Amino acid sequence: MKRYLMTMAAGVALAASCAAHAAVNVLACEPEWAALATELGGDKVKASSATSALQDPHRIEPRPSLIARTRNADLLVCTGLELEIGWLPVLLQQSGNAKLLPGQPGYFEAGMLVPRLDVPTRLDRAEGDVHAAGNPHIQLDPRNIATVSAALAQRLAQIDPANAATYQSRQADFARRWNAAIAKWSEQAAPLKGAAIVEHHKNMEYLMNWLGMRAVGTLEPKPGVEPSAAHLAELAAQLQRTPAKMVVRAAYQDARASQWLSEHAHIPAVTLPFTVGGDDAAKDLFSLFDDTVHRLLEANK
Repeated sequence: MKRYLMTMAAGVALAASCAAHAAVNVLACEPEWAALATELGGDKVKASSATSALQDPHRIEPRPSLIARTRNADLLVCTGLELEIGWLPVLLQQSGNAKLLPGQPGYFEAGMLVPRLDVPTRLDRAEGDVHAAGNPHIQLDPRNIATVSAALAQRLAQIDPANAATYQSRQADFARRWNAAIAKWSEQAAPLKGAAIVEHHKNMEYLMNWLGMRAVGTLEPKPGVEPSAAHLAELAAQLQRTPAKMVVRAAYQDARASQWLSEHAHIPAVTLPFTVGGDDAAKDLFSLFDDTVHRLLEANK
């Protein structure tokens, strides 16, 4: 009996120790938020993304494996602003994880925390996939990442108060390194100010707003509508009157339209990683912006 009780006590102690060191299971809707959660949580979080950098975040299929990951998550970190409206509600419903429902501590929406661009004055589906709350592609302005990081660290501390000091400390360290990096990128990118670009989809607005660039055309005739031959021909003719320095697309977007315009308008076609994992160089948030600024500067020569 004594041996049995000792074994039971050891088992309880081990379980308590494991619980104390258990990681917060974070499911991010996009890779940038998984990377940010890892920066803030270290070994206190286990972060993964529902989408990859080579997937269109507007459109993914809630597969059984993703439903299972959602069911086991403690915290859901998404952009919001209707970016995931085509799949996230289904995912939440099928997972049955009430902790992650909007309004609960386990639901974190980054997009509402930052100044939003392209908020429509009227909604008309004839204009394509227009987001009522504004352009959701907030992650390409590093100043937005800074804002989100402070709020996310607070949310992690709320969910896991035992490790609140760790999240606060890691947030302070991240903020110091991130603000220094923003200053470096802004200085490096100074030659890009005023540069005119053509974008594939209206998903580069926050990047352009940060760097002072401007769009003079879009490969998609309307948001979410694939480029047609007629539209591309019109765009090429337009660029003869209003030149652009480059045509830019995200890594997940089809290259054919930008390559066609590049050849006919004689401007570089630039593929940006768009988020963490978009190319071999963009391994984390810092290298994402290192690579993005480098690619833009190379095309601007």
